[in-house]
Formats: sequence, structure tokens, C-alpha cells
Amino acid sequence: MTHPFEVSLEIELAATPEQVWEAIATGPGVDSWFMGRTQFAGERAEFTMLGHTEQSTITAYEPGSRFATRSEEAADGRFMAMEYLIEGRGGGTTVLRLVHSGMLGDDWETEFEAMKAGWPIYLETLSQYLGHFAGRVPSVTTVFRPGAGGPDAVWKVVTEALGVTPEVAGGEAVRLPDGSAGVVFYANLPVNLGVRTGGGLYRFIHSGTDRGDALVLGHQNFAGRDEQAAWDAWMAERFG
Repeated sequence: MTHPFEVSLEIELAATPEQVWEAIATGPGVDSWFMGRTQFAGERAEFTMLGHTEQSTITAYEPGSRFATRSEEAADGRFMAMEYLIEGRGGGTTVLRLVHSGMLGDDWETEFEAMKAGWPIYLETLSQYLGHFAGRVPSVTTVFRPGAGGPDAVWKVVTEALGVTPEVAGGEAVRLPDGSAGVVFYANLPVNLGVRTGGGLYRFIHSGTDRGDALVLGHQNFAGRDEQAAWDAWMAERFG
């Protein structure tokens, strides 16, 4: 049985409408703040993460104003639709409104709560990208470890590796395992944590016990470094 859903969020960005459009309506732009890999070709959109690819149709393409996609509908009626509305404001800022809607399956409540908890860190990552790395193309790292452990145990390991405590707050200084200095730009434990360094954006996400106690690392390095192998090794060393 399917259930309709909608998540609506708004954020003010220190960027022009043109910069925001590039970040949400081009593949390299989306890869600079979202997860996985995104490609656009004609009226088609393709999102790939961890070997799984989803196809969507671009349903609205109004440069600098509105961009929307809709996924293919599953046999049971499930689908996802994304709409971005862009509004320029004075002083070189832009308001971006995101509407994520569609139909979810039987486990809709768990999935809906995960989306509500997950979207804010991605929009804040977008803000950090536009504020510090706009126009630069990153090397993307994605690491997924199901069954990493319960929230308390996982966040103890992650925060210790960053030199902070599980009570970490936005603005705190951290140090990545490779020694890079950074600052927390988003803290919502036990769900997710975002860190910015001089060369990249780093996200640590725990799925919650209802969704398999998975730990997901989603990082963008803008300094020309491929960090996939290093973070694969870090995950294996700490979570087996």
C-alpha cells in the first residue's frame, strides 16, 4: 500500500540565482553538495550511488527560477518528485525552496522520518559549497557500512576520531584522521554531522536502528585529492 508524502524546506543562500541554478540543475553542481553522482542529459536525470542507479524525467526547466524531476513509477505506484524554486533577493542572496514529494511504500513512516532528518544537512552543505567552494568540481567519496552499530556506539567512534565529544555543536573545531583542521558546520546527533575544512566538505550520517544501523560517509574534496581509498580503510578499521 502506498502513502503520499511531502517534505518542504527553504534556505537563504549567499549566492546569485545563477549560481544556485548551476548547483541544482547541472551534474557537477549537484555532485558538489549532494550524495552519489548525478547526470542530466536532455529531459533525463540519472542518480547513481553505491552501484544503484535511478532514472528520472526532468519535468520543469526554467533557468534561474524552477527545476523539477519525477522518478519512474514502480509497479506498486511508488515514485519521487523533486522541485526547486529559486527567488533572488537583494544584496546578492537567493532563497531556495525545496519540495520533495511522491508516494512511499509500506515502511513509509520510517522512510519519511529519514528524509525529514536528512534534507537539512544537504541544504546546509549546499550553503557551505556556495559560500566557500562555488564553481569548483570535487572528488566525491561515498562509504556505506550497514550494521555499523547503534547510534551511541557509532557516534563515540566518529567524534573521538574528530577530536570532539558526542555533545559536539556547530562551530566547534575538529581534526580529520589525516590531520586536516576543520570546523563543524552542522550538528544533529544522533543523525548526522557536517564538517568543513579548507579543502572539502565531510558528512557523517547514521541511519538509525530502524534502517539497519548504517553509517554513511559522504564527502566532497575540492583540493584535487581522491580520498575514497583512505575513507574505505578508515571505515574498515573502525567498523570491521
